[in-house]
Amino acid sequence: MFDLRRSLRRIKPHRFTHPIQRRPRAELPFVTGAPAPGRELLLDTCVYIDVLHGNTPAEVDALLQLRTCNHLAVCVAELTHGFGRLDPRHSGTDGVLQTIERVVTAIPGHRLEAASADVVIEAGILSGLVFRLCGLQPGQEVAALNDAIIYLHAAANGLEVLTRNLRDFDVMNQIMPDGRILFYDRND
Repeated sequence: MFDLRRSLRRIKPHRFTHPIQRRPRAELPFVTGAPAPGRELLLDTCVYIDVLHGNTPAEVDALLQLRTCNHLAVCVAELTHGFGRLDPRHSGTDGVLQTIERVVTAIPGHRLEAASADVVIEAGILSGLVFRLCGLQPGQEVAALNDAIIYLHAAANGLEVLTRNLRDFDVMNQIMPDGRILFYDRND
């Protein structure tokens, strides 16, 4: 059974009354150089998108080959959202949906995970903090909630989140520093 008081003691949302600034890049863990063995990865949705567009640096591609990659249902849901959202009458929709289908069906079943009820409920608290402390705009709540689910699921399972989302994940890590994150820059 979920214990709200325990979660509030753990996250301590009352402590955070002022905006949190993103840390300087030099203080953040970025993928650089030759990849090294390490924790299993949990991929943020941006990783799938950047790989598909060919926007990941060679170091990230090598890291994805070296480390075990885990997938979270909330990220897959962000991808499959396109099946309902995209207009079937648009000429590019079929190709995009075929690509999403190839990505989703290639995920090994034993590497696809769902977040626990505790993680999802605590993510509500954490995402509310990120929303308030970062000055996010209305309409960004769902993305912040999904990012908090990813972060807390990874922390609860000893995984390292791979993402390029500096804003949200750095702030979550400052609030709850027990999570592990590895950032990368997209090739443009």
